[in-house]
Amino acid sequence: MPIYEYECRECGLHFDKLQRFGEPGPEACPRGHKDIHRLLGQPAIIFKGSGFYITDHRRNGSNAASSSDRSRSAPKKEDEAKPATTKSDNKTS
Repeated sequence: MPIYEYECRECGLHFDKLQRFGEPGPEACPRGHKDIHRLLGQPAIIFKGSGFYITDHRRNGSNAASSSDRSRSAPKKEDEAKPATTKSDNKTS
């Protein structure tokens, strides 16, 4: 069950109430005033799994890609120098 925070507009009192999602809010503050409203708070976020912390997936450089990342993205010089051969080039007439 969530805890909701309320504020009384008459006396300025902030108070919390543990209640179910569908349950209506309180009608009065603990001091008896009727003019209250619910405040919006920050949601609680829980990160589960790997990849959320600085210790997960640490790299050797500050922002440099690892050597395995560079080898996958950059073509080798040998591959660029070879012309592409097709079946029609290998036929002799």
